[in-house]
Amino acid sequence: MQPINYVDELNSHYGSLGFPPYQWTVNQTAPLVRLDKPLEKCTVSLLTSGGISHCSLPGFDPNARNDHRLDTVKNDADSGDFDINDSYYDHADAEADLNCVFPIDRLRELAQDGTIGGVAARFWSGFMGRIYNRTKVLEESAPAFVEKLKEDGVDILIAAPA
Repeated sequence: MQPINYVDELNSHYGSLGFPPYQWTVNQTAPLVRLDKPLEKCTVSLLTSGGISHCSLPGFDPNARNDHRLDTVKNDADSGDFDINDSYYDHADAEADLNCVFPIDRLRELAQDGTIGGVAARFWSGFMGRIYNRTKVLEESAPAFVEKLKEDGVDILIAAPA
């Protein structure tokens, strides 16, 4: 059995949907760094890009391109109170258990058992897939998001793409 070539499969799939060839970003300037404090003292937040919207908010456009929308999710939101609006992946498993793509319950459990110091005041859902305007991400959307993470005292962000 041959391993799946993820990049080729993505290019083929999105090409069949009419998307231009994706220009993959290769980041040479973001080095890995060690935490400056123990994990059990870290505040952790979570970002999903799987089209997950709280039922109190408008759903994402399931066919969106270049959607830089970023929803705030209260850290005590019930995992049963979300909708999934994304037509680019099979979300049957996520509909059965949101934690497949937005592990809010698991993260709270890690805080409760002391594995992590705590969860941030906010979780995040946004940057829904198929973002082709990378310059906007690098120069506007990501820096603005980083400022919000700093406001919440986040030490670790878990990015959970769908």
